[in-house]
Amino acid sequence: MEIFALLIGTLAFFALAYKFYGGYISKLLGTSDERVTPAEEQTDGKDFVPTKTPVVFAHHFATIAGAGPIVGPVIALAYGYGPAWLWIVMGAVFFGAVHDYTALFISLREKGKSIADVARGSIGKTGYVLFIIFTIMLLTLVTGAFLGISATALTSWWPLEKLYPDMAAEGKTIDEIRDATFLRVGYVGEGGAVVDEPAGLSQASLDNPQGCLGGIASMSVIIVTLLAPLLGWLLVKRGLNVKIVFVLATIVCVLSIVFGIAYPITLDPKWWMVALAIYVLFACGLPVWMILQPRDLTNVQILYAGMGIIVVGVVANLFRGNLNFSETTAPALNQNLSPEMMMWIWPTMFITIACGAISGFHSLVGSGTTSKQIMKERNARSVGFGGMLLEATLAVLVVITVAFFLDFNSYTSIVPPGSDKGNPILAFSLGVGHLLHKGLAIPVAYGCIAGILIIEGFVVTTLDSAVRMNRYLFEELWKFMFEKPHWILRQAWFNASLCVLLMLALAWKGSWKMVWKSFGTSNQLMAVLGLIAMSFWLFKKGKAFWFTAIPAVFMTLTTGMSLYLITNEHLELYANSTEANEVQLVILLCFDAVLAILTGGVVLVAGYQILAGVKREPELAPEEA
Repeated sequence: MEIFALLIGTLAFFALAYKFYGGYISKLLGTSDERVTPAEEQTDGKDFVPTKTPVVFAHHFATIAGAGPIVGPVIALAYGYGPAWLWIVMGAVFFGAVHDYTALFISLREKGKSIADVARGSIGKTGYVLFIIFTIMLLTLVTGAFLGISATALTSWWPLEKLYPDMAAEGKTIDEIRDATFLRVGYVGEGGAVVDEPAGLSQASLDNPQGCLGGIASMSVIIVTLLAPLLGWLLVKRGLNVKIVFVLATIVCVLSIVFGIAYPITLDPKWWMVALAIYVLFACGLPVWMILQPRDLTNVQILYAGMGIIVVGVVANLFRGNLNFSETTAPALNQNLSPEMMMWIWPTMFITIACGAISGFHSLVGSGTTSKQIMKERNARSVGFGGMLLEATLAVLVVITVAFFLDFNSYTSIVPPGSDKGNPILAFSLGVGHLLHKGLAIPVAYGCIAGILIIEGFVVTTLDSAVRMNRYLFEELWKFMFEKPHWILRQAWFNASLCVLLMLALAWKGSWKMVWKSFGTSNQLMAVLGLIAMSFWLFKKGKAFWFTAIPAVFMTLTTGMSLYLITNEHLELYANSTEANEVQLVILLCFDAVLAILTGGVVLVAGYQILAGVKREPELAPEEA
């Protein structure tokens, strides 16, 4: 009962925050539907496409969610569920939602410019160059990390005996369990790799067969992607009713999962990276209505359904009496951690949770693609503020799922505290499996598949949108650097290819596993830079800016300390490095240095602007604009 009260209390707090605090921020910003939005004013059928709010929300939410609100909270649970839950709830309302909404609103007023381009007008040309280079680095890191995470999710294996605990408890032999499963079965071979053929393996490997959890999601991803252009054509070119398209998207989701169960596909992780890179290249170069919108609209059905089934599972567990704090093995505050980890819970946990509370990546999404689709200014609140609160709801559901339904010893074996060797995706999927098993008597294996499907839908939609935004930023950078950029630099396919190659290079060696903290720090530094740019814009326009300035100060302190700790950690690792990981550590140290230089540069430029005096230029009224 206590856990259910925790969930209901969180949802009630978010609803009140949206209505009252979100409404208050909307008044401070001066929302007016009399102003024409960039989507209406600059319609081009490719990037600027006026789109109905449910479709825009689906695209925006599916893009910002990514792996962050799942992977981050799962890793942060090492500190205990109490601190993680508290930061998600408070951070999302007073930091993340304000950040996302304000970035989207300002982009609407600035004709669809990215937050990096807005920074150019707020903190000068030097600040703009630093800002845009930093942003390109962040998006490269985001896409590289998420590509690696996606390949891991699509190739996840787990012992059959643990996927079917009821059958094991009934005394079924491993052969009987293997014959009953619908999953593809493999065996742990030499070096820990899973192989299909049992020939030549030890008896221990034969007695512990593995079930493939990613094959079903793989087929689902392929079917959803292939049918996305058809849905986009029906929605945009044929003008089919949005409700009908939602129904068709739901049917596509269901069929993709059915086909996935019948015909699971498994590939080597690196082949998946190549396949996803090719898909992303086409997705970010084609018109937004052809791939991006319909794919997000379809994938979001799985995401909505996944969140819904978790809530249903929690309610079902309530009636079964499984929701008492005393029954969980996860601590509210984990006092068994090393003194050093506990000492640095701030800033480390705040950075680790990343997108669940505040994310600089969201300002890039809001100002990069979403602002080019909004039809009315009032819709920005539901998409920006509401989208962040829904993502935070997902993060809270993740905390409840893993903390209360996955044995904490199993959790620490899958996600070792302080290590970069864990598999948080698997921990979340197993948590979903046990939640649904205890509440709805659904086999653990089916619940795990649901968990994989949920996260895979998030990750792939983030990849295509993030690469598209990086393409925009390269195009903006070339225009600034060269009076007349070479024709190659003006080609969308060239810039998209550059982004994809950088993403693939980062993910190929698996280096994303070493840089989650760096990703979290750079992501929050992006939020700092975005909040600084927003505060300057609001000040120059004669509007209140305290609601962005206060979060900017707190996040500056948090990310600055985090960057200091991470750099020290990387220096210690480098001092004891082997030849195998020395190159990766050098790259990380260079990345740390560039982050520090770029961030310090932007802060110094901003400080100079303050001392020099910023000229206020209040906005014209709609009838005067």
